[in-house]
Amino acid sequence: MDAAGLDTEGRDFASAREMWKEELGSEDCGGESNDACRAKRRDWYQKGIAYWQGVEASMDGVLGGYGHVNDTDVKGSEAFLKPLLLERFGTGSRRLAALDCGSGIGRVTKNLLLRHFNEVDLVEPVSHFLEAAREKLAPEDQKFSEHRAVNFYCVPLQEFMPQVGRYDVIWVQWCIGQLPDDDFLSFFKQAKVGLKPNGFFVVKENTARTGFVLDKEDNSITRSDSYFKELFKQCGLFLYRTKDQKGFPEELFPVKMYALVTDKPKSTNSGKGKSRRYKPGVIKS
Repeated sequence: MDAAGLDTEGRDFASAREMWKEELGSEDCGGESNDACRAKRRDWYQKGIAYWQGVEASMDGVLGGYGHVNDTDVKGSEAFLKPLLLERFGTGSRRLAALDCGSGIGRVTKNLLLRHFNEVDLVEPVSHFLEAAREKLAPEDQKFSEHRAVNFYCVPLQEFMPQVGRYDVIWVQWCIGQLPDDDFLSFFKQAKVGLKPNGFFVVKENTARTGFVLDKEDNSITRSDSYFKELFKQCGLFLYRTKDQKGFPEELFPVKMYALVTDKPKSTNSGKGKSRRYKPGVIKS
């Protein structure tokens, strides 16, 4: 990506390519050994995991101190999701399954996905978050429920391989910023195999006004809308619908929802919304 950006320590970068070269090494590691490249990438991920390991497994913890936005977030997500389910799957008796990526304590699964899917799997690399989710979502009395959390995978997204053809929807919210561009591409290319016919991705993320903002505290990147769209294109995904999340505090980054499909749709709805300058506050999970 050629768009300029900055980090939270005030450093400007002429392009994302320049930033990634410094953080991870270029494709040839700028003359460094492959071991040095691997070490940089390992450090990138370890710093992010270490940050979240120090965060309390609570609503306020996983939402970066903004636990009070949960209801607004869920309502916005549901308004986006329900019409998509109807359009893609109709009103038949198809049993639906979803994957909650970067699931944290199971907030999205509990408050949204279990209302619309018969089975939900969770993937989350921070073990105490996933254990909190398991305790809340997999009690013995729900073992035979028609809507239940089934599998809990303690695996980083960049290493996760979904079961082929298992999911109607793969939900990715407030977690893909932990992945550098190359692992972002690899994740979606791998995850595609997990979709059923007519299945789709939903990506819900903070967006920068332009370019990107690199958070040096937890090694995550907030990408602009155009940055996301370029990466989606490189993944071989097509934009089916977009929508802006409304009602969040003004100090936060704008949040956008993307529905992505693997086949080019006959028509798209760009979901045009009012543009806003990014603010420094970030919901991190």
